[in-house]
Amino acid sequence: MAENKNLNADNPIARQHDPHRLLRIFGRTILYAVLIFWALVQLFPLYWMFTFSLKDNHEIFHLNPIGLPLEWRWSNYEDVIEHASMLTYLFNSTIVSAATILIVSVVGMMAAYALSRMIWRGRSLAHNFFMLGLAIPIHAALLPVFIILRDLQLLNTRFALILPYSAFALSMGILIFIGFITGIPKELEESACIDGCSIYGIFLRIITPLMAPAISVVAIFTFLQCWNELLFANTYVTAPMLRTLTAGIMALSGQYRTEWGPIGAGLTIATVPTLILYTLLSEKVQKSLILGAIKG
Repeated sequence: MAENKNLNADNPIARQHDPHRLLRIFGRTILYAVLIFWALVQLFPLYWMFTFSLKDNHEIFHLNPIGLPLEWRWSNYEDVIEHASMLTYLFNSTIVSAATILIVSVVGMMAAYALSRMIWRGRSLAHNFFMLGLAIPIHAALLPVFIILRDLQLLNTRFALILPYSAFALSMGILIFIGFITGIPKELEESACIDGCSIYGIFLRIITPLMAPAISVVAIFTFLQCWNELLFANTYVTAPMLRTLTAGIMALSGQYRTEWGPIGAGLTIATVPTLILYTLLSEKVQKSLILGAIKG
């Protein structure tokens, strides 16, 4: 019997008619087909946004809504860059997002380390207080935050967006950082303490370098929240030169007529930094998810 099995294994004709092999090939083909279809579904919005950014209204709504542009109107990009101050909006969004990511990363890691490693009275209460922020919708605080910013005379400044964005992103950041810090062996900190390292040295030299995957995850979540937010940006900042991308793109729509080609160009410009950031940090995000699964 063993000799017959070896003969069948060495026979190419027998391998071609092996039912198990045919079943595996069929299953793999179905899997690849489903994955390719899902990839096309995910990529289609990007394709559609890019193509309609190069069309006029007649081609978008009547003549050719889905296909490639009949005439590639690169003038739509020139309009939003030169006449709509899109580069200014892009700069403002970059400043707000970068400042928010920096604040959330630094404060979040410090708070997470204090809540997960240090023992002090009121630690559990402070943890619950921070986690309460996850249950509050960001736009539910629109009016209270507006009153606070008005009293502090921060309306129509970049701080009117940086401070609320940082406050509402801090809870999620602390939650992610705590999950990673609890997975770091305490023996590393104990060894550093024996060598004479202070609590600040342990945090800066031991904990912070090991938190790179978690920082990447928090940076992406915080960036998406800041980059795509509209209601705060349109309420707290009305000065044209301080608008962010979302508020600036919304201002492109006219009262009686809207040119959707330039709006599509603005949306494409706003999407490119998100794709670049995720491309740069995707490897660290995947490592963080794997580490989180192993720790879980």
